[in-house]
Amino acid sequence: MADIVMPQLGESVTEGTITRWFKSVGEEVAEDEPLFEVSTDKVDTEVPAPSSGVLLEILVEEGDVVEVGELLARMDGGAVPAAAPAEEPAAEPEPAPQPEPAPQPESAPAPVAEPAPIPTRVPAPAGATTGLLLSPLVRKLIEENGLDPASITGTGVGGRITRKDVLSAIDGRGGAAPPAATAAPTEAAPAAKVPAPQVQPMTHGSGDRVEQLNRIRKVTGDAMLLSKATSPHVISVVQVDYSAIERARLPRRAAFKAETGFSLTYLPFIARAVVDALREFPHMNASVGDGEVVLHNDVHMAVAVDLNYEGLLAPVIREAHAMRLRAIADEIHDLATRARNRRLGPDELSGGTFTLSNSGAYGSFMVAPIINQPQVAILSTDGVARTPVAVSDEFGDESITIHPVGNLTLSWDHRAFDGAYAAAFMSRVKQIVETRDWDSEF
Repeated sequence: MADIVMPQLGESVTEGTITRWFKSVGEEVAEDEPLFEVSTDKVDTEVPAPSSGVLLEILVEEGDVVEVGELLARMDGGAVPAAAPAEEPAAEPEPAPQPEPAPQPESAPAPVAEPAPIPTRVPAPAGATTGLLLSPLVRKLIEENGLDPASITGTGVGGRITRKDVLSAIDGRGGAAPPAATAAPTEAAPAAKVPAPQVQPMTHGSGDRVEQLNRIRKVTGDAMLLSKATSPHVISVVQVDYSAIERARLPRRAAFKAETGFSLTYLPFIARAVVDALREFPHMNASVGDGEVVLHNDVHMAVAVDLNYEGLLAPVIREAHAMRLRAIADEIHDLATRARNRRLGPDELSGGTFTLSNSGAYGSFMVAPIINQPQVAILSTDGVARTPVAVSDEFGDESITIHPVGNLTLSWDHRAFDGAYAAAFMSRVKQIVETRDWDSEF
């Protein structure tokens, strides 16, 4: 008999939610065949079976949160190496940032993180959960809400209390707050809190369909709210002429796709220009800390990827400053493909220093994305359209011609720098896009 345990899915990941079992008890499992799906604070991942055999027992239900190293199931067959359990963290791990919506491979949306609200801890009666077989999250929920585990009916395997059982118990008492700890007498009672305004529930009409927000939508919403509350957002926009890129791109487009299997879009060109500009404007490639700005030496470019309109992720191109155009294009395609197929590792979604969001495939005129915390800026690449422009010849004579033109929009954190710096950065990006010898990149 072999034990199946929660694997280590990244250096910073200490727990995950079992969202789906692909096999039922009694079914045969082939080595490397998807066995279950895990959702962490960074990514959803299908975990393959480490060996072939028959699934004998499932110990963790779908929806349960488990720690790295926790026993999930048993199957017959050869010995399966178990991951060493991680030390129990003092607090739940901080979630990863995530961006603003956008489209397909050639378009990348704006990013996203998963901030977890820090609950006010109310101690449960001494020994209330001692000796019970509970997952760390379930135990934490029970203690924080002052619940008596004996009053909760467990629906898990062998009557085990699951996260859903605890949430049902909380709902069953009308969402009442946990009993407050007795406070020492003071000379004056604290001022009463003003209740938040109540939002009237939305009524449903005939034929309406109600869809629950999926996990990525919730994570995105939380991240965007946190970002807007954290950073004073400002936007700067420049109009860019893409004629220089077109002269290099169009003659190679068919051969590039035949060779690589994917299209040569504007995005890798823009990413290459942005990377070079970031080296000249280090305060753009930065993160805001507690009263400080951290200027990053390396450029780790996050590129937001749309997941078939169901959410988005922002995988990171590591050391983009060391790559030329072709390498950046390959990396964007690879990360986008694996993101949509849920083949990214959690560490591939963290550590970004600047983010690109691209709605351009849909012809957007201007999108003001929300910053991917704790970064200080995010750039939206919008639609490119054939536009009349004024040009001058070598004699200074002007005429009207048609060029491919589009906007680039930067959302930036006013704590990190001012408008002049942002404008100078955008001017430099525009200059690189319009004047670089892009043929040399090939």
